[in-house]
Amino acid sequence: MTPTDLLSNPAAQVFVPDALPLPDAASRVTHLGVGAHHDDLEFMAFHGIVECIDRTDRWFGGVTCTDGRGSSRSGVFADMTPEELSRVRSSEQNKAAAIGQFGLMVQLGYPSSSVTDPADTRLHDDLIRVLKATKPEVIYTHNPADKHKTHLGVLASLLHALRALPIAERPKQLIGCEVWRDLDWMLDPEKVRMDVSGHEALADKLNTVFASQIVGGKRYDLAVAGRRAANATFYEPREGDESTQVLVGIDLTPLIQDDSLSVLEFTRQAIRRFEESVCSALSPYFSK
Repeated sequence: MTPTDLLSNPAAQVFVPDALPLPDAASRVTHLGVGAHHDDLEFMAFHGIVECIDRTDRWFGGVTCTDGRGSSRSGVFADMTPEELSRVRSSEQNKAAAIGQFGLMVQLGYPSSSVTDPADTRLHDDLIRVLKATKPEVIYTHNPADKHKTHLGVLASLLHALRALPIAERPKQLIGCEVWRDLDWMLDPEKVRMDVSGHEALADKLNTVFASQIVGGKRYDLAVAGRRAANATFYEPREGDESTQVLVGIDLTPLIQDDSLSVLEFTRQAIRRFEESVCSALSPYFSK
């Protein structure tokens, strides 16, 4: 198997940090992160990285779908052309994959305009190829309440790709993660809480790799660590903190166990349960 067997986009690339042959590198993946942008994996799927690092029986695989050409840039990166910035972003992603001991890093290289176009099926088709080559047990991706259009495009392509596979070839769990909108609004029993306490040094190493964004004007490193700390502390109002860093996700597994489930209705019902919970708590104090 070569990268061209796996991917259709000429701009795509595959990186295996330990140089294992591609078929073996792909088949060992147990935890897969599918993100829109360079750095999304380290921010939203850090739990998967932690679950696999320093293990030989678990391997994290990463998929970044876009090419990074439209990323914000300022400071020392302000005068870069989109092509130059794309190369920098790609290099940063591979460096993060090496630090995080990824089993496989796939960069599909599509422009955001392609990812957000429902009529463009190239990303969908490539994701099917990646899923068949890896057969992961767990997948981390964007959540359906995310406010970034490109993130929703990736989620949609991934769900369609998963539903194109036989049930037996689908992962055991699909988790929608926080990036451009947190999941604090979900009911606590429905949250997938992923404890990554004790791995702050690794998180810092991974996050600061992406200097093109952090130095370029977006302090994602501080924001991500702060969100994880907030998830740990503001979960339980009466007990002491049991964790210091927690990621929160929404369990999307039902959507790949039953193809008849509407993604829109699935999301709408979660929001309605939150609405009902808030109103129920307020109702003893207000008549209307």
